[in-house]
Amino acid sequence: MTSLLSTFSLDALDGIALAVLLLTWAMTGWLAEHPPAARPSVSALMATYRRDWLRQFVTRAPRIFDANIIDSLRQSTAFFASASMIAIGGGVALIGNVTKLEGLAQDLTLEAAGVRVELKIILVLVFLANALLKFVWAHRLFGYCAILMAAVPNDPADPLAYPRAAQAAEINITAAKSFNRGLQSIYFALAAITWLLGPWALIGAAVVTSIVLLRREFASVSREVMLAR
Repeated sequence: MTSLLSTFSLDALDGIALAVLLLTWAMTGWLAEHPPAARPSVSALMATYRRDWLRQFVTRAPRIFDANIIDSLRQSTAFFASASMIAIGGGVALIGNVTKLEGLAQDLTLEAAGVRVELKIILVLVFLANALLKFVWAHRLFGYCAILMAAVPNDPADPLAYPRAAQAAEINITAAKSFNRGLQSIYFALAAITWLLGPWALIGAAVVTSIVLLRREFASVSREVMLAR
């Protein structure tokens, strides 16, 4: 038991690098979903457009266009869920044969005993598993949204039309949040891979990944386009 714990022990710098990764991951996701009121994020702006979409849906005839959009969203979540499963399978297989990675570490002049290959691959797998769960849940929520949309009466004058469309919009927004969280986990899984190169590489990758995601949420061209309502 003692030998097992020593195998997965971390030095101070590794611990700091891991903390930076988890902190940037949590902070990035929180800021995207809870932006300042004076500077809405792309995710917040898209939530507004999703509500607009479902209001327009009530009076659109026929509704084939909306059905195609929902089908496209479900296909996207299914694709990323499948890709995450494949990546998880590859990572699990790699854990069973880490000698090649240890050899690579030696080629890179890193100490194989200090690399802690298994633990660092497990960290990547944790992010991938979280992404898989988010994508699966988003896929199911988009399915719920499709059912709610189908329950919206064809007559705009029906008192149930707009309330049911609003319900579908909120389910759609929740599904999009889950999908975005899955994508963020994929980004940070890629950042976690750099831990194989050392703690400084992990810190740098975590910071760069956070900056890239925050720029896309708060300083991208697409955001400027969406603001022009």
